Formats: sequence, structure tokens, C-alpha cells
Amino acid sequence: MNSSQVYPFMRSGGGVKLIATAVIFLLLAGCSANPIYSTTGAVLSGYSEGEATPYVLQMSDPHMACSLGEGIDPLLYSFSRVTDAPDTTGSLLMLLAGNCMEYRAWEAELAYLRADFEGNVPAAKDAREEAKRLNAKTAERRLKAFNRAMAAYEFDPAAEPLECPFLFSEQDELTFLLGLLTGMQAIVNDANSGALAGIPRNIAPQAERAAICVDNEKWGGLPNSIRALVWLLLPDTQPPLSPDPWTVLDHSSELGVKKGLRASMALEAVAAETFGRPEVLAETIAQFAASEDSVEVWDDYQLVDEVAAGVIRFSSDKHWTANYGYRTPQSYFGKMSPKRDTDNVETMSLDDLL
Repeated sequence: MNSSQVYPFMRSGGGVKLIATAVIFLLLAGCSANPIYSTTGAVLSGYSEGEATPYVLQMSDPHMACSLGEGIDPLLYSFSRVTDAPDTTGSLLMLLAGNCMEYRAWEAELAYLRADFEGNVPAAKDAREEAKRLNAKTAERRLKAFNRAMAAYEFDPAAEPLECPFLFSEQDELTFLLGLLTGMQAIVNDANSGALAGIPRNIAPQAERAAICVDNEKWGGLPNSIRALVWLLLPDTQPPLSPDPWTVLDHSSELGVKKGLRASMALEAVAAETFGRPEVLAETIAQFAASEDSVEVWDDYQLVDEVAAGVIRFSSDKHWTANYGYRTPQSYFGKMSPKRDTDNVETMSLDDLL
């Protein structure tokens, strides 16, 4: 059988028509699929911002929340190929994902401190290197969260003069504020990594300027805490006649307890560790522990307070592990040693028994 018998339609032009039809069909199929993807992406983005994000901010389990950030972020941002990237929600998701990585870095640092306490040099070196790598990855994630938060509100933190973004809702205010805080955290994580991530240090003065765009009283002193931390890092950024940064941090911590949002206390603890103020660290941890029974946490943003609690407890655990070889015992949270306080203990006079 020859080719003219096998492919008679080719010779008559039928083959060309068939191929053209197939190509058109494939193109139409692709076009019909894209709107579905776009619609799905828009629905997911809207649901995340309107329902999922408020729900997550009310959670009391930071580890579960951070797992959601790691799991949902790739799914949500995969739709940025066919629709606008949801940077508002994306900033919070990457913030949560950064927290997950930091929790792993914390465990590595505690392992280093235990090994160092025991004199196990190889184990200490290994844990130290792991902590550096995890801090670098944390810094990278937090830089993404910062950039997304700035993009979400079309805010240029380096613009002159400063133009504050329009923040429509409380959730917008908090997202923007946490974006600034996350940028600062990225710098700290990068420093702890040995500058492996290469985070730009100009984020610090940018965050200091932008923090005035959010009401300090409403958000428990957190904006001023960010500014005070930058003043300590870069003294030239401190405005003339402004209060001492440590005074600002202390006042902000007190305000945070009153507002039920104790993130300022976490920043004060980080500052105390960074700048070698053990007395400030001890006082901050003690104040946080003392506030546990009296503070009325802001229900809508409980997760922020819980994350701050984790930072404070880690600061305590580092001190205990470095000095005693183990984490803070639950009954000793708020104290810096296992020594019992006997100042207020009443004792029986033996003279009465004689």
C-alpha cells in the first residue's frame, strides 16, 4: 500500500484543515482554563484576607499558625501567575513562615548552649552552625514579608518627603506595622547568621520613619518600640530632644500590658540582649510573667501577644540554659535563677517553743 492510499486526505488538503482545527481547539482550551485559574486565585485571595487572616490572628497557637503560613503561602502565590499577587495577606503568611523557621533556629541555639554548658565542643559547633543557617533562612523570609507589606500599600519607605499610606482598616494598620517590625527582625536574624542573608541595613531607618504612620497608643506602644530599637542601633536617627530609648522601651512595655498587646515587651527583651543589659532583660521577663494573670489580651489579635510570649520565654530559656544547662522550669518563669525568694516568708520564732 503506497502513501497515496494511506493518507489520501493529506493530498486533498484535509490534513491541513485537521491540524489547524486541533491547534485552534488547544488554544481555545487554554483560554478557557485561564479565567478559571484567575477566578480561583481571586476567590482564594479574597477569602484569605476577609476570613482566614482574621481567624489566624485570633489563634492562641503560634506553631499551628506558622505551619499555616508555610503551607498556604506557596498555594496562594502560585496564582500570582494569572492574577495580582495578594501582598496584604501574603505579608502575613510569609511573616508566619518566618516564625516557623525562627522556632527551628531557637531549638538549634538552645542545643548549642546545652552542648557548650556540658563542654561538648563538636556538638556545640554543629548546633551553632545550624542556628546560623536557620537564622539566614528566617531573615530571607522576613525580608519578603517586609517587601510584600510595603508593596501592598504602595508605600516607599525611602521616599522624601515621607508620605504615609492609606490604611483602610485595623487589619491594614496591623499588617503594615508588623511589616515594619518584620523588616527589623530580618536585620537581627541576619546578624545572628553572620550576615549570610545579606539583608540591607537601610531597612532600619526606613522602619523608624514609617512607624509614625501608625497610632502608638492604640497599638500598645509597638510603633515607638520599633523607633527606640532603631535609635539604639543607629543613634544618628534619634530626633533631637527625644526621650532616652530605654525609657521609651520601658514605657511602651507598660502600655502594651494595658492594651493587651505585649509585643513591645518582646522588643525590649531583644534590645536588652543585643546591647548587654542583663538587668533590663531580667526586669522585662519578670514584668511579663507578673502580667500573665492580669492582662486582658486583645482577642482579635491574640496571636501577636502569643508570639511575643514565645520571644520572652526564649530569652528566659537562653539565660537558664547558658547558666544551668536546661530551660526555664515552669514554676520559675519570671526568675533568673533557681534560688527561692525567702524575703517574704514568715518564720516561726523558736523562742516561743522554749
